[in-house]
Amino acid sequence: MQELLLSNGNKLPVIGLGTDDVFYLRKLISCKNRKIDRYIQAYNRHLLKPILKYQLAGIIAKAIKTGYRLIDTSSAYDNEECIGKAIKLSGINRKELYITTRVTNQQQYSGTVRQSFFEALKKFDLDYIDLYMFHWPVPGHYLDTWKEMERLYEEGYIKNIGLANCHQHHIREILKECRVRPVLNQIEVHPLFTQKNLIEYCKHEGIQVEAYTPLARNDERLRHNRILRAIAEKYGKTMLQIILRWHIENGVIPVPRSTNTKRLRQNLEIFDFSLTPNEMSQIDSININSRLRYDPDNCDYTIL
Repeated sequence: MQELLLSNGNKLPVIGLGTDDVFYLRKLISCKNRKIDRYIQAYNRHLLKPILKYQLAGIIAKAIKTGYRLIDTSSAYDNEECIGKAIKLSGINRKELYITTRVTNQQQYSGTVRQSFFEALKKFDLDYIDLYMFHWPVPGHYLDTWKEMERLYEEGYIKNIGLANCHQHHIREILKECRVRPVLNQIEVHPLFTQKNLIEYCKHEGIQVEAYTPLARNDERLRHNRILRAIAEKYGKTMLQIILRWHIENGVIPVPRSTNTKRLRQNLEIFDFSLTPNEMSQIDSININSRLRYDPDNCDYTIL
């Protein structure tokens, strides 16, 4: 697996695997079932968690065996034990893996960042975390959260600390206060929402960008896009592979999600071709500034 060099001298794989439980729940249970919300409610009441956690562990273990080395999660997903089990099932040495997790908004509000970190570490059954971020820049709290993250980093429990969902003004505030500079900012990026200015700013500050929702949730506006279809036909690839390659060549780490073994494999089969500068520009031109998730400056942090 290719890797990118971070500003602190450490490295991260150029592509990762997302593990949001609700996503997997929707995929593992037929989306045609009109009672999907009942399944989600049952899952949240812990009635389905043992079954789904077992299945999710198997999926992640298969992904690791396929070649994924960067595994992304959050305390909000409550799947640390599942990922710990997947690591053991995969048979891959822990030192070859890069485990990412995040501070939840609730942990920021309650001031339990440190306590929650060690609870998560125990659930993972790990000695350290490779990358620790806060999930959202909760106003009035994210600077204090960063200071707690710095302590954990300085004590050796975390290899890298980073941000998520941060605009430029959030980053500037962190940089003014920090002892340890953030090495990464995870934000929504895809051809419908390219975030060029924010990415350039992060690069200028030595902050690696990582993309969640990198495939725009297979949005129909991309599925029917003629530019992507033509480029995919040229290289004998899928349109999703073209999008992932576009991320890679932009120097952005995409973190796609899938429960499909074939798709998991295809997502890694993007290193045997390169896009031309003109093709990169064509894909850039698809941008319509369409955000599919939440705007950090205009959302209710209490429900995220």
